[in-house]
Parts: sequence; C-alpha cells; structure tokens
Amino acid sequence: MRTTTRGIALGSVLALSLALSACAEGGDADGGAAPDDGNGATAGDAGSGDTITIGFSQRRLAGSDWWATLLQGAEDKAEELGAEIIVTDAGGDTVKQNSDVQTLLTQGVDVVIMNPHDPTGVAPAVTAVAQDDVPLVVVNSNLSEELAPQQFCYVAEDQEAVAFGLGEQIAEFAKERFGDEAVKAVVVGGYSGETVTTWRHDGVVAGYESVADAPEIEYLPIRYGEWLPDRALDPVRDIATANPDLDIVFSLSDVMLPGIKQGLSDAGILDQVLIGTYDGQMAVLKEMMDNPDGPVQANASNEPYRQGETAVEMAVAAARGESQEDVCPGGEFWIDTFLATPDNAEQYYDPNRQF
Repeated sequence: MRTTTRGIALGSVLALSLALSACAEGGDADGGAAPDDGNGATAGDAGSGDTITIGFSQRRLAGSDWWATLLQGAEDKAEELGAEIIVTDAGGDTVKQNSDVQTLLTQGVDVVIMNPHDPTGVAPAVTAVAQDDVPLVVVNSNLSEELAPQQFCYVAEDQEAVAFGLGEQIAEFAKERFGDEAVKAVVVGGYSGETVTTWRHDGVVAGYESVADAPEIEYLPIRYGEWLPDRALDPVRDIATANPDLDIVFSLSDVMLPGIKQGLSDAGILDQVLIGTYDGQMAVLKEMMDNPDGPVQANASNEPYRQGETAVEMAVAAARGESQEDVCPGGEFWIDTFLATPDNAEQYYDPNRQF
C-alpha cells in the first residue's frame, strides 16, 4: 500500500489557495495591489508579472460526465486564481495526447496538467515537458514508475485504499445475503494492463478477502468497459448470459454502470446481483436512497471536481516556484473520499453536484 501524504499536503494547498485567492481579489500578501494584465485578470506568476497559463491535456472527454466534472473543477479553480487554462482532448488516443502536449508547449504554457491515457505511452510528452523545463502535474490516471519521478505532483484518490473499502463493504453485504454459500463475481474495469484498473481491481479483491467469514468467492475473468457505458454493455451481457448464477459485480466506475446494468438486465439477472461501484456519482446515491433493496449496495467516491481544483492549485504552485515538498510531499496528493451505502447515502447526497 502506498504511503498517504494527504494530511501534510492539504494544509499547504489550502494555504496556497487562500493566498492566491486573496491576490485574485486585488491584493498581494503584503496588502498591496496585485498585478493586472489590463483585462481585469490577476497575474498568476509573481516573478514575471504575467498571468500563469496552464495547459490541460485530457485523455478523453466525450461520453463521460466524470471527465467533464474533472475539467469543470480545473476551469473553475483557474478562474478563481486568475490563471488561464488551455484544454486539449486526446479522444482516447495516446498518439494524439503526445501531440497535444507538444502543441501546448509550442503555445508557451507555464505548466502542464495531464490526465494520461497510457501511463507508459505518454513518455514522449513527459520528455518534451521536461526538456522545456515546464512543471508537470498529473491527475486521475497515473504515469508509469519510470516516468513518475518527472512529475511535480500526482493528484488522485488513494485508489487501492478506496477500492479496498468497497470490497470490504460488499463482503459484509454478501455475508448477509448469501450466508455460507459460495458466490460468483466479476470485476468490470477500464482497460487491460492499465494501472488504474489494476489498483482498483486488486483493492476490491483484497478488501473482500479481508472480511472474516465472507462467502467463498469465485472470480470470472475481468471484463473491460473502457470507462464508458456503451463499451461495458456487450462484455457484461456476454458474461452474464454465460453465467446466469452470477452473484456479485464490481463496477470500477459509475460511468460504466448504465451499460453494466443494461447487460445484466438483458441477461435477466439484474435483480439477483449485488453491485459495488466506484465514483460517488450523485445519481447512483439517489438510486440507493430511492431503492435501498436494489442491486447497487455500495459506492466509493473519488471526487473529480476536487481533483480538478487541486490539480490547478498544484500547477499554480509549481509555476510560481513553490517547493514540491511544501505542497505535494513525495509527489503524491490523495483526495479525501466517502463510501456510500443505502443506509448513509442521504448523508453524502448533494443534488447540486454530479459527483
């Protein structure tokens, strides 16, 4: 399990955000007037007097409210801090993402935020950023171990730990529902070989196994939905049709959940399956509130809006020359999360949010 530095970093980021917000409201730390670019926007770079320009390379946007929410958090925080943000969308294409980052560098950005489509395949982009001496903040999806040392900060939830809690909770529900009977389960992840999928998969499996007296569990081969509902539909329908005795489904993203549920419904087994899912989507929490005996019984959050906000805070800190150890010790920052069930979903439900 990776070491959590969240508690140390959180205070630093909050202090930075407050300081930058004060500047954005017209005053610097000494109470004087903050620099202005002539258009009413506060300067972000205290050294040059120019507004900080952030390049945001997103792995994909279409079809995912989660990714849209991540970007919204980044854009809102950039506006709050008086920074400019330029967004590119790789559309799920690693080659395009490498090209996108090169384009951002050509445009003269001061710092790059990247949500990598492939942790190893984005090596050309990471190398280009390093060669241009531009700080790099990574959000949501990770870089490979070889590339990670070149990042200023990686912002995400502690995915193994969050998934572990989800697996624990589903094991407790399985004890209540199935007793001593052995159960059959499947995990639905994003992409084969993707680290995020591996972390979440390993987390739910370890969490389930940690619960004493949980029913013996047989895992069918993992299925991949590419983090999109339409891509999850066919694989889940196929495995559910071939395994009408399926008992548990771990959905590693709420975004895939509509496709997963449709696949189970098409196979005629939706009502018998216990589902644990991951993202904290408010619509799913509402479903648990309205239908507490329904298939979805646990949902672990990962806070995309806050990830976007924090990534921008880290990017501004890096562009201003702040020390990594002061704001992102160890190069990782974990976002706080929650685990919702039908019993406590109302506590976390916010109708004004998507996630």
